[in-house]
Amino acid sequence: MKGRLIMKTALLAERFNRDFYCENDDYKFTTIGDGEIGGKAQGLAFIREKIVSRFKPGDPAWPGVTVDIPRLVVITTEYFDLFMQQNNLYDTALSDLSDERIAHHFLKGDLPVTLIGDLKALIDIVHLPLAVRSSSLLEDSLHSPLAGIYETKMIPNNQPDAGTRFHKLLDAIKFVYASTYFQAPKSYMKATGNRIEDEKMAVIIQEVVGLPRNKRFYPTISGVARSYNFYPTGNAQPEDGVVNLALGLGKTIVDGGVVWTYCPEYPDVSPPYNSINDLMKQTQLDFWAVNMDKPPAFDPVKETEYLVKLKLQDADYDNTLRYVASTYDYASDRVNIGVGSEGPRIINFAPILQVNLLPLNRLIKSLLQLCEETFNADVEIEFAASIEPVSKGPANLRFGFLQVRPMKVSGEAIDIDIDTFKRETVLTTSGNVMGNGCVNDIMDVLYVEPETFDFKYSRQVADEIEVLNRRLVEEHKPYLLTGFGRWGSSDSWLGIPVNWGQIAGARVIVESQLKGGAIDLSQGSHFFHNISNLGILYFSIKANSTFPIDWDWLKQQETLYSGNYIKHIRLTSPLTIKVDGRKRSGVIFK
Repeated sequence: MKGRLIMKTALLAERFNRDFYCENDDYKFTTIGDGEIGGKAQGLAFIREKIVSRFKPGDPAWPGVTVDIPRLVVITTEYFDLFMQQNNLYDTALSDLSDERIAHHFLKGDLPVTLIGDLKALIDIVHLPLAVRSSSLLEDSLHSPLAGIYETKMIPNNQPDAGTRFHKLLDAIKFVYASTYFQAPKSYMKATGNRIEDEKMAVIIQEVVGLPRNKRFYPTISGVARSYNFYPTGNAQPEDGVVNLALGLGKTIVDGGVVWTYCPEYPDVSPPYNSINDLMKQTQLDFWAVNMDKPPAFDPVKETEYLVKLKLQDADYDNTLRYVASTYDYASDRVNIGVGSEGPRIINFAPILQVNLLPLNRLIKSLLQLCEETFNADVEIEFAASIEPVSKGPANLRFGFLQVRPMKVSGEAIDIDIDTFKRETVLTTSGNVMGNGCVNDIMDVLYVEPETFDFKYSRQVADEIEVLNRRLVEEHKPYLLTGFGRWGSSDSWLGIPVNWGQIAGARVIVESQLKGGAIDLSQGSHFFHNISNLGILYFSIKANSTFPIDWDWLKQQETLYSGNYIKHIRLTSPLTIKVDGRKRSGVIFK
């Protein structure tokens, strides 16, 4: 039965042998320490044995394709415990200090001496960029996925002297340790009934998938694929899945940026756009890479310290758009596949998805199916792929499997007949809802005031919500949150850039389009993975909805707080919210 995770994971890794790049496959996934390796590393270890091992080099079914788990070392939770104890950090960690101050306290700490030798040996051998990633005990579980809650630090690892590279690695590890106790995880734990005191952090040190290009390093493609699509369009069904692709590092996707979304059953069908002009407005315009140039200003508590955000012109100069872009031709007013002519580039991956120059989509479908069968649940996978052209034949495609998580998809039957609704009883309805089920205990509503909202104030709105959310979480009062644009986007012009910790107490979330705006949802982001797995109902309300949000009714309710952009109201009787996940329709009754 789908939705029930039956995987039993053993520790499928060898001890670190100070030979990170050993040709022996057994030493491409190693551990340091005797503790636990955390949820993320467990998922990768399991997939390495059950899935990746099926894709042998030279397989005629996959010419030029390599599927692997990028080489990694896991520092187990044993060293997290030692680090916390030896540096007396628990009082600081559990305090109400800001994320930055907590990080600075951790950076002053010393890592255990028994760990230092292995890390020094590692850095003496490895000279490519490294991703230092979280793998906590609770991470990637079915009911508390913690997706994107903890930090990742990518380091270029290209400084001439090993000593400098070594110290940068140590800082990155301590930064990931510190992120265990940042405000977002603390709020998340309170909202989900977990205790932050019970959490422990393992750390993954992993090679970054990609190629060096003009003093920057990045993959040609990053992606997130799901076996279940909460928002199918056209002929697609929820079970057909959904894929988000982006040029460069996956930060664009998981932060809710502009990406290319398609159904793997219909790879040559573009998302619905009204015109070429709309398509050009919605294409990816920038991308993330590891900065291999001059070191930036020292800022060890900044996740993007060693990353750089570049424009499409930079990728064109690097010759990396060949397989991912099309070109708009002004003269004919049409989009031509590829980059063989001059004109604005559109990142639509048409050379791969429509011309099928590489079997990427077939590979994604195969991996999703194998992962579903292995986990006995719908799944989400993250990956990065580098493409290296060769003189003859298809290019070499390296597919780096970065993460797998089970998805929670409810099967409860909810019947909704919108034709029977009356305006005086309905706050809003939508035929584009994520989730399934009923909620009937919400008395509190936070809403963005439509008269004062402008996307240029999005960050201030997020800050205002954070204060109210913290208060409601402390009072154990779930609430409905409604606003404009794409919640959780890192791009403040697409929506309100909240992180999960800032809205952890919301039970139902509504996004509404402003008149003249049509911003697509971002199913590939960590934000949305947490929403779906925690059973939070998410409504998308179009500007021309039959039952738009009844703002007048909201304004008539008791106001507990009225800020610059947000109002908090408390109702005299609870709302009733119903969502039919089969038909993707929902209603909120007053």
